[in-house]
Amino acid sequence: MCTFERQLEIAAQLNAPLFLHQRDAHADFIALLKRYKKDIDNVVVHCFTGTKAELNDYLALDCYIGLTGWVCDERRGLDVLALAADIPLERLLLETDAPFLLPRTIKPKPKSRRNTPANLPHIGLQIAQQFQTDVVQLAAQTLENSLRFFRLSDVERR
Repeated sequence: MCTFERQLEIAAQLNAPLFLHQRDAHADFIALLKRYKKDIDNVVVHCFTGTKAELNDYLALDCYIGLTGWVCDERRGLDVLALAADIPLERLLLETDAPFLLPRTIKPKPKSRRNTPANLPHIGLQIAQQFQTDVVQLAAQTLENSLRFFRLSDVERR
């Protein structure tokens, strides 16, 4: 049994939420995830940079899809940004991947290339434009999604 499969097994036993990152291993990744997903309520595919077919595989399993500053990179993020509109709003999470993937849309460019959660609005704005929706509505929906994902629905809203 590989380490990833053991982690899935433990998460299934505990019904613990999973934050998963996959690079260049979709076939193996999805095969194992399909085997355990029925026993795991919440899975997010963190820092999604895959194809439409991969996105559809994850959505078919009711996974959340995490989008990062990658979508703000005109050199390599346009394919993922184009897929953003295919993600149901109730399955979308905004992520920074801090300290990596600083949004290239930040103007003026910061002196430090270190990404922080303070940059989430830049990612949200880019995605809201793709969804053709209001950034405040997108922020409210993704906040609701994150509270639901982490089972924090009883947290007092400020």
